[in-house]
Amino acid sequence: MTTSEPQAPSHFIRNRIRKELEAGHCQQVITRFPPEPNGYLHLGHAKSIALNFSMGEEFGGHTNLRFDDTNPAKEEQRYIDAIKEDVRWLGYTWKHERHASDYFEQLYEWALYLIDHGLAYVDSQDADTIRQQRGTLTEPGTESPFRDRPPEESRDLFERMRAGEFADSAHVLRARIDMASGNINLRDPVIYRIRRLTHPRTGDQWCIYPSYDFAHGQSDAIEHVTHSLCTLEFEDHRPLYDWLLEHLPVPSRPIQIEFSRLNLDFTVLSKRRLTRLVDEGYVQGWDDPRLPTLAGIRRRGFTPQSIRQFCQEIGVTKADSIIPFGVLENALRNDLNESAPRTMAVLKPLKLVLTNFPEGETEWLEAAVHPQKLEMGTRQVAMTREIYIEADDFMEEAPKKFFRLKPGGEVRLRNAFIIRCDEVIKDEAGEVVELRCSLDPETRSGQPGADRKVKGTIHWVSAAHSVPAQVRLYDRLFQVPHPAGDKDKDFVEHINPESLVTLENARLEPAAAKARPGECFQFERLGYFVPDPDGTPERPVFNRAVTLRDTWAKLEKQMGAR
Repeated sequence: MTTSEPQAPSHFIRNRIRKELEAGHCQQVITRFPPEPNGYLHLGHAKSIALNFSMGEEFGGHTNLRFDDTNPAKEEQRYIDAIKEDVRWLGYTWKHERHASDYFEQLYEWALYLIDHGLAYVDSQDADTIRQQRGTLTEPGTESPFRDRPPEESRDLFERMRAGEFADSAHVLRARIDMASGNINLRDPVIYRIRRLTHPRTGDQWCIYPSYDFAHGQSDAIEHVTHSLCTLEFEDHRPLYDWLLEHLPVPSRPIQIEFSRLNLDFTVLSKRRLTRLVDEGYVQGWDDPRLPTLAGIRRRGFTPQSIRQFCQEIGVTKADSIIPFGVLENALRNDLNESAPRTMAVLKPLKLVLTNFPEGETEWLEAAVHPQKLEMGTRQVAMTREIYIEADDFMEEAPKKFFRLKPGGEVRLRNAFIIRCDEVIKDEAGEVVELRCSLDPETRSGQPGADRKVKGTIHWVSAAHSVPAQVRLYDRLFQVPHPAGDKDKDFVEHINPESLVTLENARLEPAAAKARPGECFQFERLGYFVPDPDGTPERPVFNRAVTLRDTWAKLEKQMGAR
């Protein structure tokens, strides 16, 4: 079932489609999402997915998932499987699954059609020569000596190319358009190459493969796509897209519309750079939670609702812009603030003994699962003589405005009572290893002193009833907003050394330890966390999805002022 989007603000593509429908130019909107199965999808693809599927659904049509499998050198079945999983995870359902390879025979016939009509020819020059002859942005191209090769000769050569008679790169097929065009894409582009590669779907049936430009528009036409929505880098390719549709007997005439791609700071959205991060071991695979891949952010704890909301918030325009990473994080915070159950966890445990709590006893306290959603009920929290608090919540020599625990100071234990720090125990090295405190029984819920105020409230877990866990604190992968834009440094030099901090001795409430995959919790006062597949029931692993507040906002403001 396709996920319905909340009412979204209008944009130029929606307005154009609405006008075309009102004018009767099309009866039903059909879009497509055409990924190349040579890698994992990232957040830039999420924007395209959301746009294509939402337009198909909103206007009573549908969206096809079509794999652009025209380059078998880099394509693998595992990428096809991952792409389908990502689209489903985002909440979208395609009408038809298609592959460009489904149309190889038809595309071949249309290539012969162009040859027979003098609109394509076989060029027998090498790739470097053809590239040099294309000219520059200010100089026209040079015509190939094979440009006027008779159609009969080109057809014979092309059929023999298909039959496997020639070595790779011996010949190519080029569209015969205009070598003096101001648009380099129209300077007799190569539309077929010889490549003796085994294709993931067609095996060794073909040894010639169409270019993306040749397969794209014709595949759209075969599927009766009405609106081919592409990012702006394809704007210069639109004249070629249209030229091919105009000169071939295609069954329909799709319209290509371009929109700005997603640019996000503090990360990279280049497949080439992402591949390098993975291959050279800077991250731990394509689903590393620091990567902007959909597999990575899913593992980190992002929800499909937050990604769809993010895509809606940034909008659809023709203008290039860079979206602050904080906008993405805020979309997740807003979603999880409404849905994530609360629990307590201590990431850096410091032992605390309540000296006037009965030894060996457990007192069960009641706490809200979600303070704003009473319908989610309550949870039972175990209080015992020995508990753990955050090491950062104690300071032996505290400044004046430190309102957490200090020698002789008081704080309230969350959902419990007020305690006073009476004694600090240290090891031989002088490190604090234990605090001995006394509780004020009059400050329990229901007692006369329950409303007594102190300035600090800290979280805690029972030593006996908490579960040990590993917690991975993920942060932005890069230290600077535009790592790829620095001409003086390799972008990997800007990797944030604190992008992953692993804490081995965290302690969790038992309910969190039993979390299902993808079930996100708010660890009170700490942030939002989700269980990682690396964990086990005995030793869970949790990933921090996002902090409670934007800790980078102040830093970004300082960077902008420089």
